Amino acid sequence: MDLKTFEADAWTGLMDAAADPHAGFRYVTLCTADTAQRPQARIVVLRECDDARRRLTFHTDVRSPKWQEMAANPQVTVLGYCHERRLQLRLAGQVHLYAAGSEIARNTWRALPSHTRQTYSGGAPGGVRVTAHQPDELTDPEAGESRFGVVILHTSRLDAYQLQRNDNQRALFRYAAEGALLASEWINP
Repeated sequence: MDLKTFEADAWTGLMDAAADPHAGFRYVTLCTADTAQRPQARIVVLRECDDARRRLTFHTDVRSPKWQEMAANPQVTVLGYCHERRLQLRLAGQVHLYAAGSEIARNTWRALPSHTRQTYSGGAPGGVRVTAHQPDELTDPEAGESRFGVVILHTSRLDAYQLQRNDNQRALFRYAAEGALLASEWINP
């Protein structure tokens, strides 16, 4: 396999996951740094992938610690592993945050089904609850719009690692701000 094909396969896996809730890279790990510069990691749902511009899109509650961490330090890493493909992807870059009131958040919110909107109508992520099954404090899914945010990662580096029975392959790809490939090289697994 050549570098161009290896890179294309990686981005195809991400594109598939953005379109298919059952695809391997649908749930990826978003890594940030908190205010004490301690690493933080959590699973997020890949909502969109623009392979031409090297961008990944996620949704989150603007009251969450991850939103605050990204607002303070927009440099993040996203880690994904697809068991079916036996492929690990580490994407590093800078996020851009779009809160309620922005055109991107407003348009994205309008396209969400009501059951997804409902997830933003409860208490703040990480807040204390009295019981495990406490009903949401708000019942109107539209009330969550002010808490909804869109996160777009502009990838500057992709580290792709293909696990195989023999001869694992790993490559590093570097991208310009608009997504153009700047450099690529095979690296030791």
